[in-house]
Amino acid sequence: MSRRLRYANCGHLPGLLFRGTQVEKLLPANTVIGLFDVWECSVSETSMTDGDILVLYTDGVTEATGDSEEEFGEARLIDAVFKNSSLSAQDLAQAISAEVLEFGSGKQNDDITIAVTKRLPERS
Repeated sequence: MSRRLRYANCGHLPGLLFRGTQVEKLLPANTVIGLFDVWECSVSETSMTDGDILVLYTDGVTEATGDSEEEFGEARLIDAVFKNSSLSAQDLAQAISAEVLEFGSGKQNDDITIAVTKRLPERS
């Protein structure tokens, strides 16, 4: 098993790769698809080791607003992941979504899409 993560980001928010107490942003390396007649895409690569958590999300997560019109933001997203990191990938995604909706007092102005992958230890 290669334990490598290959990705292409074409104008989306950066994926977040949690490694213990550190967060690595998987920064965009390409322009948005469909805006240019000629378009090339580069692929980036990193490793995923046991316990790493990959979180992909749409702007509806970080741009969700509360009653004061303040955005949920990346910092709250990161805190939500750290706080719930012991959960399964599915439960972690649901916990993040619940925090976003609670922050917005149940109002949803955009899509809230969250994908979570956890690197589990190999079984013997």
